[in-house]
Amino acid sequence: MEIKTAEFTLSAPRESLCPNDNKIEFAFIGRSNVGKSSLINMLCNNKKLAKTSATPGKTLLINHFIINREWYLVDLPGYGFAKRSKSEIAKLDQMICGYILQRKQLACVFVLIDVRHEAQKIDLDFINWLGTSGIPFSIVFTKADKLSSNKVNANVKAYKNKLYETWEELPSIFITSSEMKMGKCELLEYIDSIIKSLREA
Repeated sequence: MEIKTAEFTLSAPRESLCPNDNKIEFAFIGRSNVGKSSLINMLCNNKKLAKTSATPGKTLLINHFIINREWYLVDLPGYGFAKRSKSEIAKLDQMICGYILQRKQLACVFVLIDVRHEAQKIDLDFINWLGTSGIPFSIVFTKADKLSSNKVNANVKAYKNKLYETWEELPSIFITSSEMKMGKCELLEYIDSIIKSLREA
């Protein structure tokens, strides 16, 4: 797949206000400062599409981008907002859960993980929640350019071993670097395969 056009469509505070044209959607989510906006911009060949910031937690709404006028890439707020009030955190959690659980057009959630760090409880809890909720998802490791290839492979292997403590079978896993454009083709091919399988169903 090649992304030829990527345009911002709308920002919604809840699932019911998202686009109602039934186009297939792929959502991206992760802890604050995991490199989500940079990854989206890399996939779409547009450095200014999703707003990047040095300050974590800037995405506060459900952002839809129409890709090739055929499907939506959805930029979800990050989780793990350390500097927010309990009421703000609860509101964002409700927004995220409402979208993921109720959005019928949602084909896959891409959970972004910073490959430099050991498995964090907040990520594992979110991944396990997706699994128990029956939501299709994949894991995308980011910032692979920050480590040697051997260290990246070792960290991914350790993460898989951690997941195997509670999972019999793991979802699709991708290793990416926005700086190096690593994993771009693999992710887009995966998205394309899902779109094709859904259309043939």
